Amino acid sequence: MDQGFGVGPTGIGVYLDFKESIQRLGKHVIEERYGNLFEMYERITAEKPYEAPMRIYPAPHYTMGGLWVDYNLMSTISGLFVLGEANFSDHGANRLGASALMQGLADGYFVAPYTVADYLAASKFEPVSAEHTEFGKVAGEARERTRRFLSIGGKTSPDVFHRELGKLMWNEVGMGRTAEGLKKALTEIPRIREAFWKDLRVLGSETSLNMTLEHAGRVADFLEFAEVMTRDALERNESCGGHFREEYQTEDGEARRDDEHCSHVSVWEYQGPDRPSVMHKEPLTFENVKPAQRSYK
Repeated sequence: MDQGFGVGPTGIGVYLDFKESIQRLGKHVIEERYGNLFEMYERITAEKPYEAPMRIYPAPHYTMGGLWVDYNLMSTISGLFVLGEANFSDHGANRLGASALMQGLADGYFVAPYTVADYLAASKFEPVSAEHTEFGKVAGEARERTRRFLSIGGKTSPDVFHRELGKLMWNEVGMGRTAEGLKKALTEIPRIREAFWKDLRVLGSETSLNMTLEHAGRVADFLEFAEVMTRDALERNESCGGHFREEYQTEDGEARRDDEHCSHVSVWEYQGPDRPSVMHKEPLTFENVKPAQRSYK
C-alpha cells in the first residue's frame, strides 16, 4: 500500500481512502498503478475510488503461514517441499495484499525449480513397490472409504453439507471470534458430521471420473479440519495475527496479545474418528527480536 492510504473501521468492514495519495502523487500516477482495479470496483459498486473511499471487507487469508521449511523450502520430511503461503519462510502470520501471490511466484519460479532438482539429482532412492505393506494398507482404507460414500444412499448432496459447514465457520470461526461462537461451532460440527455420514447421496460409481465422489471426500476432510481448527482457536486466549478473539482487544479495538501464556506453536494429534485430538505445545523463544503489539492506528 501507499503510505497515503487511509485505513479505518466502518463497523462492517474497512475503507481505503486514496485522497492523500492522489494529492501527493497525482491522479495520473494512481491511474497507471491501479486503473484496472478501480474500473472493476466502479462497475460493481457504481462508486469512483478516485472520489470516494473504497469499501472492502476483511477475510481469512489462505493458510497464514504454517509449516517449517529450511532455506531450500524443504520441510522436516525429507523430499517434501512446501511452497507459497503453506510455509512460514517469508512473512510469518501477518501479511497484506498481494504478498501472498508474490511468495507463491517467488517460490514457484525462482526457488523450487533449483532446490527440488538439486535434491533429486543428489539423492539416491530405493525402489518403491506397490507390494509394500503400508501401500496395501492405505489402498485398502481408500477403497473402504469410497465404498462407504457410495453405500450411504441418503438424500443430500455434498454441496449442501459443504455450504452449511462453510457458513458456520464464516460466522463463528472467521475474522472475529468469541468463546461463545467457538463453543457453538464445536456443537454444530459434530451434528453436521453425523448428518453427513447418515444422509449423504453420491451418484455414479468409483470406476469412472466422479466429481461428486471427490467432493464428498473433501467435505469429509473439511469436517475434521474444521473441528480441530475451532478447538485450537478456543484454546488460544489472545488476539494475534489473523486470530482475533473479540474478548481480547484494547480499548481502541487493537489486538491484545498474551505472550506469557500463548507464546508457543501448537500441533494437534489425530486420535481417530469421534475422538478428540490431543494438543502438543512447543514453546517459542525469541532471542534477538521480541514480540511487540501491532497497531493499525
